[in-house]
Amino acid sequence: MPRLEWPLHIVRRVVIGVIVLAVLAVAVPLTVNWIQERRARCGDGVVKMGDDRECVGVTDGSYTFADHLGPVEKKIKEENDRVEEKGAKYVSVAYMTSFTLTEDDSNSEESVRHELEGAYLAQHRHNRGDLSSSPKIKLLIANMGSSAAHWEHTVDELIDRKTSDDKLVAVTGLGPSDTQNLDALRRLSGNGLALVASTMTATNIEGIKGLVRVSPTNVDEAYAAAAYLKEEKVRRAVVVQDDAPDNYYAKTLGDAFTKVFQDIKGHQLVADRMTYDSSVRGAWENELRYMPGQLCDQKPEAVFFAGRGKHLTRFLDAIANRPCQDREFMVITGDDTTNLTADDLAHAAESKVRVLYTGLAHPDMWQEDPDSVSRPSARYFQPGGLLAKWFPDDQHQDGQAIMAHDAVLTAAQGIQMAALGDVTGESVARMFHQMNSRQQVPGASGFISFQNNGNPRNKAIPILHLNAKGRSELVEVSARRGEPARKQ
Repeated sequence: MPRLEWPLHIVRRVVIGVIVLAVLAVAVPLTVNWIQERRARCGDGVVKMGDDRECVGVTDGSYTFADHLGPVEKKIKEENDRVEEKGAKYVSVAYMTSFTLTEDDSNSEESVRHELEGAYLAQHRHNRGDLSSSPKIKLLIANMGSSAAHWEHTVDELIDRKTSDDKLVAVTGLGPSDTQNLDALRRLSGNGLALVASTMTATNIEGIKGLVRVSPTNVDEAYAAAAYLKEEKVRRAVVVQDDAPDNYYAKTLGDAFTKVFQDIKGHQLVADRMTYDSSVRGAWENELRYMPGQLCDQKPEAVFFAGRGKHLTRFLDAIANRPCQDREFMVITGDDTTNLTADDLAHAAESKVRVLYTGLAHPDMWQEDPDSVSRPSARYFQPGGLLAKWFPDDQHQDGQAIMAHDAVLTAAQGIQMAALGDVTGESVARMFHQMNSRQQVPGASGFISFQNNGNPRNKAIPILHLNAKGRSELVEVSARRGEPARKQ
């Protein structure tokens, strides 16, 4: 059989065609992947994730997670750039929470903006203000997305920053007391970072390596609330509680008050705990709506509401429409009320129900109890103070800015104390437990030192009243076990 020979020009074409196809087979997928990657990238360290394409991750302020955060992120970016340009020794501290919010979040845009403003104030004081120290601090902003849905990506990004030029040693903020945020802080703890929670109050979050919190626990808040009711000669109460499985805040708050209130002689809960489940969409509002009729029958002098602030507004709407209009109710609740916006608070005040709550901080605390709060720190949050000058359109009565400030200030003091050696997450975390006596953190929410389990020692707790204008008025300052405030 004769051998088939191809003309040379055809062979060349075939070979070139095969090479082109091979190149395309590799190049096309790479190009598609590159395009997809570029489309998914929001900025350095920030990517789009989830069905809603949220921009999550870590930024130095060069990427703005939401328009309302623009002014404070700009200031953070400028301060970070200044630290790098000066060539001074520095490490990084991240402030992590959910900065892109939906109706599923307990925090409001206003509250997380205030947190970031307070965090920036602490950075400024440490870097070039009245508490100027070395090494300097870069402040990173870490967004886990709505309901902390993308915490794993953000946490992994933070862990990578430990060994990058950022030299991350501490993470602050850490979000509300729920399952996702607890998982996030455990991962961070396991990777040797120092952790300072600003507003986590759930009692069961303790004993995690490297973690401290500047907020009182729910047990402490329950003691403060019960002590106040005792002063007011309230003897009969009912607990209304969110029964959602992952709401550690509500569960531990309701459990604590149930125990503490009944421990006071002559006090009683006049009915079984009344519950609703906020995890069941479309149902929990109806559950709250039917409670006032039962309360009219039970005739408590006070209702202790163990739920998120956004649920409180619906509960107060229901109370306002109660069948026993001639009966007055007092509602007392926990610190999540501080997450409500000014409009939410004003709406709540329209219910004409007396509403009190145990807050985490208030700018007027130092006037009521000067010995429990650092006056130099408190002045930054007064009308005309530096925070008001920087952000004149914001009010800071909710205490969120104060708590974030105190969390970052705690990390900054730990960094300063560790500076005699190698500043790492582990060395900073060890310093937290040396913050006693003269080494207490001069917080605007109270002087801060820590027990071995990471909880603050004898932390001041403000009792607040929601007035007719929807503003929070300071009633008194209580302490960790409900001791009355020192009267001047």
